[in-house]
Amino acid sequence: MTKKRKHQEDFQKVKLKVGKKKPKLENATDTTFKTKAIQIPEQLKEDGLLPTQNRKLNIKDLLSQMHHYSPGVKHNALLGLKDLLSQYPFVIDAHLSNIISEVAAVFTDKDSGVRGAAVHLLQFLASKIRAEQIAPFFPLVSAHLSSAMTHISEGIQEDSLKVLDVLLEAYPALLTDRSSILLKNFVELISHQQLSKRLKSREKLSWMLSVNPNRRVTSQQWRLNVLTRLKKFLQAVVDGSSEIEDEGLQEQKDSPHSVRNPVCISWKVHANNQQHIQLFENGGLRPKINSSFRLRSLASVMDSAEKGLSSAENLKGFIEIIIPLLIECWIEASPAQSAPILGNLLESESQQLMQQVLSIIHLLWKLTKRHDETYKMELWLRMNYLVDFKHHFMRHFPYSLQETVKHKKKDSCKGNKYCMTSSNIVDHLLLNLTLCDIMVSLASTSTLQMDSGWLDMIRKFVTDTLQDGSKLNSKQVNRLLGVTWRLMQIQQNKVATEPLIKAVYTLYQQRNLLFPVRTLLLKFFSRVYQKEDLRTQRIRSRSKVLSRWLAGLPQQLALLGLRNPELSNQLIDIIHSAASRSNKELLQSLQATAARIYDPLLGALWFSPPPPRPPRLLACLSRCCIMGRVSSELAATLIGILHMRSSFAGWKCQVQDNSVNDVDYFSFLFSTLIGFSREELTSLQGIRGKPHISQTQLSPVRLYLTDLDQFLHHWAVTEMICHSLSTVPSQSQCFDILQTGICKYLVGLVVIPDSTAGSVLCAINKLLDQACILSENLHKFLASCCYSLLYFLLTLDKEDAEHVQKRDVLWGSCISALALLPRLLRLMLQSLQVSRICREELPVVAQLLRLLMQHGQLRSHMITNEFLVQQIIKDIMTLKSGEVQEQWLTDLHYCFNIYLASHPQGPGPMNAVY
Repeated sequence: MTKKRKHQEDFQKVKLKVGKKKPKLENATDTTFKTKAIQIPEQLKEDGLLPTQNRKLNIKDLLSQMHHYSPGVKHNALLGLKDLLSQYPFVIDAHLSNIISEVAAVFTDKDSGVRGAAVHLLQFLASKIRAEQIAPFFPLVSAHLSSAMTHISEGIQEDSLKVLDVLLEAYPALLTDRSSILLKNFVELISHQQLSKRLKSREKLSWMLSVNPNRRVTSQQWRLNVLTRLKKFLQAVVDGSSEIEDEGLQEQKDSPHSVRNPVCISWKVHANNQQHIQLFENGGLRPKINSSFRLRSLASVMDSAEKGLSSAENLKGFIEIIIPLLIECWIEASPAQSAPILGNLLESESQQLMQQVLSIIHLLWKLTKRHDETYKMELWLRMNYLVDFKHHFMRHFPYSLQETVKHKKKDSCKGNKYCMTSSNIVDHLLLNLTLCDIMVSLASTSTLQMDSGWLDMIRKFVTDTLQDGSKLNSKQVNRLLGVTWRLMQIQQNKVATEPLIKAVYTLYQQRNLLFPVRTLLLKFFSRVYQKEDLRTQRIRSRSKVLSRWLAGLPQQLALLGLRNPELSNQLIDIIHSAASRSNKELLQSLQATAARIYDPLLGALWFSPPPPRPPRLLACLSRCCIMGRVSSELAATLIGILHMRSSFAGWKCQVQDNSVNDVDYFSFLFSTLIGFSREELTSLQGIRGKPHISQTQLSPVRLYLTDLDQFLHHWAVTEMICHSLSTVPSQSQCFDILQTGICKYLVGLVVIPDSTAGSVLCAINKLLDQACILSENLHKFLASCCYSLLYFLLTLDKEDAEHVQKRDVLWGSCISALALLPRLLRLMLQSLQVSRICREELPVVAQLLRLLMQHGQLRSHMITNEFLVQQIIKDIMTLKSGEVQEQWLTDLHYCFNIYLASHPQGPGPMNAVY
């Protein structure tokens, strides 16, 4: 055998026969396997309980689809989430963390449809989630918002403003807490950084407006969109600061002496008695309402970056960045840049941009006033920006708006491309007023000569606007009056202030002014009058216009009557203030119109101290308090003034003029306490049956159920009456007078109003002491009133919301009277002759006895009257004998055994008490 043949035998091929299986190789792998189903019942049960939407997807399925690569799947998931959460709102609380994180993550999604669906879902969630719920997750939302605002994609930046709108509307306080980051984002949306070429160190970065041709809108429209949101954001910051005053009328600070100096306290040092704190509150000749002493806020312990605009340093830094950018925006939109022919006429888009620029500056100016060193801040603002503001802002002042309308060829304006028509003054007035507000805040008395040029322009504009007679809303009038007040504080001589006051009076004389506008004008004149009255007699020169306005107030009050109670209250306050200062013109006018003002039917109540009050006048004033034509606060003020004019006010010297006679004073108090005239009480005696009458067979007194408003007003007046009666030195004599009036006018009546019965019990409780002796008739009358009131309260339907609100005060008055007068409780128990009543009233009597036994203040008295209570229970058992014992009877037996039967009392204590 050759070598070649041996080689072939080593690698012989196996021949397979047809129909035979291939033999397994020695190194073959076994690929067979067996499977078994794995069941998790609890997990399947939990998934089955989760609610689903119309596509049978639950919350977990929808949230998992938010990570899908397909924009369509994510868009449908967002729509499904909104559908699911609208059907099942409880899912929001259970999965709030996951929902917020997933929705916020798609703020920067590449697909515009996904971002739009996310904005709609966020708007829906904002209406369902409270601020305290989303607060723990808001840093995550703010981070995603900041990422979207600074994204390289223009579409994501534009949609981030929509997200910002939703958050500003729903959670302004949470958003403003991260102002330091968001403000920088606002700046980057409209500008970019550039190294300043003027500085050799090249360390300071300057900002300049950026232009992006890839945006779907023009650069000016984009800046308008961003500045509109920035203005809303700053407005939220201002609204969240309680220290910032109203923008209308602010005090002038023209000297460093008016700066508030806070007291710096180290609590650790103070706790160790190493630092003494001395606080003078409301001291000096002119006490300050707003104290300069305040605790350090939590923001003071933060870093300057975390403080945001609450830090003066951060606020200055932001102003230095944003003001130059705003001036550039103003220059682009100013009339000189848009069309030199137009002069100071503005197109609509330019006017909107300029309005946003001024609004942002105005809000930044308001933020500067909340810092302690306001005077230094105002000097810094004037030194850095007054020149630019005069050059750019006041150059074309005042501004007006033009309407640019394209016309057809047949039009008369055929040769012109645009036909300019002056629009309504309301469209551009706010722009001019905001500019005036900014500029006058930079002026002061010390800089009057340097600023006289542009101040005269503003003064002329304000005067012309006030005298023009156009229909102005309250916001515009508030700005106008604020600028007017500031101008009057800058230049305080009569030559400059009198034309301004006259212009305001011209607006005040117009008819059909809106109520908010009329209120603002009244506040302005009142403040001007108080400011003028504070001046010394040596330099005081009374304004003729102001005197004319004061003299006309009583006549306006008489003509107004009952048509506007709120406005009448404001006029009354001003008249009272001026009359207390002995204003001659007002007092003369007041005497001429006093008869119409005091009329209880057609006039308006005035509570300033008039000449001596006859009994008829006090009767008119009492009727005004009773009829509810004035508020309970005004009625309380009237009662207080009459008390100060009485002999019980505690005057050390004898007061003869304008004093109130003691008899007339007590008559006024008693008539007002009763709440109804003699004629009204007589007419009530003929009323029978429900729903106006509550009656029981065990009491001769029936209750007339008053309306809730009348009852609450009467009760508020009663509390003031009781306070006045309690200040009378001789309480026993005062109680005798009250007892005589009740016995003369109320005892013997069958129908008594519920408010009158409660007021009488309240007065008795207030005046009763050991020296007071009650007559037998008064005892019986009060016992009948107590049971009638208690029966009314126990039978009151819980669904009767009007009368349910009377329960607490009436119940308290009855219990207090029964606790103070043991004989009153005994008489009421003696009147419970259950044999005379129907079976339907038995459960009410049983419930009353249980409540009296359970009450802590009455328990000792009920133990003393154990025999009477036991006799009443026996009479009830006699009437219910032979019947199935009901639950209320079982409860009555149980309470008697617990509270009375276990405390046996002999006859001695009973005889001693009674």
